[in-house]
Amino acid sequence: MRERICRPGTHAPIIGARPVRNLISMPRFSPFHANAFTWSFALGMTHLLIPLYARELGMSGVAIGSLISLPVLGQIWCNLLGGAYADRIGAKPTSLIACVLTMVAAAIFATSANYLGLLAGQVTMMLSRAAFWPSNWALASRLPGDRSRNMGRLNATTDSGNIVGVALTGAVIAQLGFRTGFWIMLGVGFLSFLFSIFIAPHPTTNAARPALFAIYRVLLKRRGIHFSVLCAYISALPVSLSVSFFPILLVEQGFSSQTTGLLLALRAVGSITAGFALAQLVRSAADRAPPLACALLAAVCVGLVALFPHPLWAGSVLLGLGLGSGLMTVYFQILISSVSLAEQRGSAMALGSLGYALSHLSAPLIVGSLADAYGIHAALYAFGLIVLMIGLTIPAVQRWAFRNGNRPL
Repeated sequence: MRERICRPGTHAPIIGARPVRNLISMPRFSPFHANAFTWSFALGMTHLLIPLYARELGMSGVAIGSLISLPVLGQIWCNLLGGAYADRIGAKPTSLIACVLTMVAAAIFATSANYLGLLAGQVTMMLSRAAFWPSNWALASRLPGDRSRNMGRLNATTDSGNIVGVALTGAVIAQLGFRTGFWIMLGVGFLSFLFSIFIAPHPTTNAARPALFAIYRVLLKRRGIHFSVLCAYISALPVSLSVSFFPILLVEQGFSSQTTGLLLALRAVGSITAGFALAQLVRSAADRAPPLACALLAAVCVGLVALFPHPLWAGSVLLGLGLGSGLMTVYFQILISSVSLAEQRGSAMALGSLGYALSHLSAPLIVGSLADAYGIHAALYAFGLIVLMIGLTIPAVQRWAFRNGNRPL
């Protein structure tokens, strides 16, 4: 039998006597990746449907921003609950719950025509996100093979679903209207539910489990977890703006809903490129260059996206924003996997992803308030400067996280 030689700490073969493909390839079809694609498809539809429908109903910038931000107050706690249950009852059942909640949210959106109705739908979709992401990342972190490749493939799969959802939703709005778009979202959510049924569950242990939230006390003692929250915050900022004020900016610059959908899809194209072509640049949580470079790229792109009302400019900036966000997401996931054990992975992913919740909470409200006072262009310039100042703190926080023996596992 031919011996299979692997790199230390991974399951990835070393290039040796026999050629081994070193580039990340598209994953073969699996229920896990199909579920990730379709659920992200449905989520991507909300990125265009919600802000443009709210704008159609005549809501102010603060109202639109609060539709994105207010549900996140609950998501901060629900993320922790979803991560804990992913470890306790299994990541697969938690993923099934996320798909059901997506369908319920779509039905609420389709039958609503006021702020409270849209807010109820957003709260339900928040519960779906809180269940889906910790369980999805926990499942991916336990796949066999090289961890950076697996995370890159997963992110590329979810971003592909996001692209299709955003791009097709622009055409649906233009041709069929908002309500039809929400009913289509429900159908896609049902498809993701069917795929999730066939995901292979991970074996569970019969060992005594700690209290539901006890694991968080252990994880919070690890500095790497605190650093992961900062990285997750920066990686989520492009998404926070893509689901709130980027669509409004592009429409106000004169682009149609179809063109807006295609331009916003370029952010996800950048993330896919990062997942497939650049993921292996992140080999270790101790790498210094990737998190700083991604933070600076995000700051520059957020500030520049509103500079010129030209599709080539907007598309290029959104593509760059996706590259930085996608690579930072891979780094964040590698970091979490490096500071937690497998049986803690769902809880660790949920704790680290509080940065996502903080991004969705702060970014729309800040930009919405600035937009009402000074206009959307000035708001994005100012927010880009804020992101730049946050990004410049990364080297110091990273050194603190891994100081005094606090090394990745």
